[in-house]
Amino acid sequence: MAKSETELLALLRELDDPERLERPLHYDRAAAAVQFSGLVRRLEADFGVVCESERDTRDSSEYGRVHVPADATVCGTRIVVCVSKFNPLAEVCADNPGAFLGTDEAHEERALDLGDLATVRRALADLGYTSVPEELLESDYDGPSRMEHIAVRPSWWTRFFGTVW
Repeated sequence: MAKSETELLALLRELDDPERLERPLHYDRAAAAVQFSGLVRRLEADFGVVCESERDTRDSSEYGRVHVPADATVCGTRIVVCVSKFNPLAEVCADNPGAFLGTDEAHEERALDLGDLATVRRALADLGYTSVPEELLESDYDGPSRMEHIAVRPSWWTRFFGTVW
């Protein structure tokens, strides 16, 4: 079941440790790899294609990304799933993070099919991830971590998927 915006913000704040910017205190790299590999296999099975992936991202709070190829989607736009080192956070976006203001806009512009989005979100939920909408992640960061050194406006996406130190 999808969480409300209030529940998601509470989760973001709960995971936000100003002493641990890149990864949480008890981060288990091997467990993250197993969970992520399961996600890649699941999306490949669900979409019937090989999905490119990037994993174990260095110098970032993002663990990795899975790319569902454009030719496997209804609208012909690739779907990118970003996974944070702060488990269980994940994000689904059309084309790339920031290419649209979120999945609603991507759907309105016929770049993202709601059936494809549901397939990805179901895979994430089944594997223990929590899908956080891009619209929420792009909102202004107001947590306790110090990010004045970041040249761009800090957002929740910056905190949990970007480079924050």
